Amino acid sequence: MAMGPSKPERAADPYRVMLVDDSAVIRGLFARTLESDPEIEIVASVSDGQMAVSTLEKNLGKIEVIVLDIEMPRMDGLTALPKLIEADRDIAVVMASTLTERNADISLRALALGAKDYIPKPSSTRELSGADAFKRELTAKVKAFGNNRRTRRGERLPGKRLFSAERRAAPAASAAPIAARTAAPAAAGGAIALRPAGRELPQVIAVGSSTGGPQALFKFLGDLPKTLRLPILLTQHMPPTFTTILAEHIKRSTGWECVEATDGMPVVPGRVHLARGDHHMRVTGTPASAVIKLDQGPPENFCRPAVDPMLRSIVEVWGGRALAVILTGMGHDGQKGCSGLVEAGGTVVAQDEATSVVWGMPGAVARAGLCTAVLPLGDIAAWVQKQTMRRAA
Repeated sequence: MAMGPSKPERAADPYRVMLVDDSAVIRGLFARTLESDPEIEIVASVSDGQMAVSTLEKNLGKIEVIVLDIEMPRMDGLTALPKLIEADRDIAVVMASTLTERNADISLRALALGAKDYIPKPSSTRELSGADAFKRELTAKVKAFGNNRRTRRGERLPGKRLFSAERRAAPAASAAPIAARTAAPAAAGGAIALRPAGRELPQVIAVGSSTGGPQALFKFLGDLPKTLRLPILLTQHMPPTFTTILAEHIKRSTGWECVEATDGMPVVPGRVHLARGDHHMRVTGTPASAVIKLDQGPPENFCRPAVDPMLRSIVEVWGGRALAVILTGMGHDGQKGCSGLVEAGGTVVAQDEATSVVWGMPGAVARAGLCTAVLPLGDIAAWVQKQTMRRAA
């Protein structure tokens, strides 16, 4: 296996990717998908984890993103992952696996070992050839992680290839808990304005997350006191099966009762209700007798489940007596929902750029001026607890 030659139609400095999968057909389909974007170049393509480690060690600095299969001969993806990170601590690894319960569990374990993200791949080449959503997601993740790596290493030139909702700003300064103030200037568009907290105490907490979300959720919920007797509604962009496993991981790692939501399930204080994969999660009823409703309406922001429909329904039930937490994630899902929440008198906090895997979703609400605070991940739980204990205005 040799490093692939540079292609004349590529951008001047494309993101450099290695594909690792035991199926040459799958690698070929991945390569055609990614290289249809001129800002991506496949520089290596190998069939197992052992070859991936050897190739990376011989080409340090020449590979930026790795798309890594889980099940392979000689050395599987989970075994190879820590060796790849040991060889290059800045390497961005995206796990690719089919939608099985076992692979979902392995993918979440891989995130704990340092993988940046996962992507569920279609189960057959026929499915893959027509999976437009998968192709779009794979391309977006590779570009986002390639850009993140260059930003961390100081290799990205100002203004270079900042695309769509992943336009990045400088880390926002920590915010005062109640009073509005102005955060540090943002590289992509001036200062971030912060706003006062809602006048009424929150009676429900809504959490939205995507890329990098599982690890952020483990930290945030692990830090959040179990004495906080409020219902928590959580939408994480994830496919079916993965959300089932994520609920189990949250319960095991944080101590919170966490359930994958079902249609008609009552909303219970002290419980985390996780949106089921491929279903929007909404709530109906009154604050004292709220009930979850699941539906398969059209994707919003290319996502199902999506954060926006959850937030809209929360406003319908609780009005402004709600607090939204927007964690790391690609895109801008949650921005419109947070806008409606703030208009109703609610409060929004977002994770800062420095601790986000991708500052898309939190960056969108921060730049829109919807946040009372933009904080490092490790500070959010304590801030949320204070908001639930302060005196109502």
